[in-house]
Amino acid sequence: MPIIASDWAVLTPYTGSPVTLASATTIAPVSFLTVLTGNVAIAAITPPVLTAHILCIVFAGTAGITAGNNIANTKASVAAEGMLLVFNPATQKYTAIG
Repeated sequence: MPIIASDWAVLTPYTGSPVTLASATTIAPVSFLTVLTGNVAIAAITPPVLTAHILCIVFAGTAGITAGNNIANTKASVAAEGMLLVFNPATQKYTAIG
């Protein structure tokens, strides 16, 4: 049985429609799923909320993320595959998982 929309909103309070952004050293996603154009490594992410959350970034290329600023680890991306990033409010950093 599928989860009804109101229950899903409780489980994933920060969703919304996918947004496409130009890749840059700093990005500011506004939904769970963000599609990046270009091939620039991300060095910082402006959190859409300051509570614990997960973002999915789909990269156009293989630049990925770079540790520093508010990103805890370096990870290359795979073009057209999503990378999940978990935000830890205690450290104010994102960590790539998977």
